Amino acid sequence: MYVLYGSPGTASMAVHLALLELDVPYEWRTVDLEARAHKSAEYLRLNPNGQVPTLIVDGQPYYECAALLLLLGERHPQAGLAPAPGAPQRATYLQWVVHLANTLQPAFRQWFYPQDFAAVEHEGEAKDFARARIEAVWQRLDAHLAAHGPYLLGERFSLLDLYATMLMRWSRNMPRPATAWPALAALAQRVKARPSWQRLYQIEALTEWA
Repeated sequence: MYVLYGSPGTASMAVHLALLELDVPYEWRTVDLEARAHKSAEYLRLNPNGQVPTLIVDGQPYYECAALLLLLGERHPQAGLAPAPGAPQRATYLQWVVHLANTLQPAFRQWFYPQDFAAVEHEGEAKDFARARIEAVWQRLDAHLAAHGPYLLGERFSLLDLYATMLMRWSRNMPRPATAWPALAALAQRVKARPSWQRLYQIEALTEWA
C-alpha cells in the first residue's frame, strides 16, 4: 500500500488524484503546513526538502510531484494512464510533464512568494515576471489542445491532464486565470467531472474551484 503525505490543494494534489484514478490502496496523511509540520525532524527524514508531496513506495520515501506521476504511470501500466516506453506518444508525454515541472510550477512559486526572489521594493516586478511566464505556458497549452485535444495526448486521458489541471487550479485567483483560455477551460471541466476529482475534494475538504 502507498502512503501519501500531502496538504490540501498543494503539489500533492496531482499525486493524490493519480492514486484515486489508479484505484490502488493508499493512505492519505495530512501534513499541516501552517503548523510547519513539513519542517519537523520527523518529516525531514522522509523528505529533506521539507515539501509535499512525499510518497512511500515499498517502504521507501520518494518526492517531487512530476517524478511521482511518472513513477506511478510506470508501476501501473495496465491502467493506461501513461504511454509506455517506446509508444508513439511517450515523447510528447515526457515533454509536457517536464515542461510543467521546470517552467510552470516554479513560476507559481515566484508568483505566490515573490519575497523569496526579490527585495521588497522589487516584489511587484518579480510577480509581473512570474505572471508573464505562467500566461505564456497557458497560451502554449491552449494552442496545443486546440490543435490536438481534447486532452493533452489527444483522445487519450492521462496523468498529464491531472498535473495540468492542478496547476490551472492554482491560477484561479490570478488576474487572468487559466480558464480564460477556451481549450484549457474545456480540459478543466472534463477533469473536474471525473469521480477522482470529486472524491479528492471530499477527502481533502476542498471547496474552491469545484
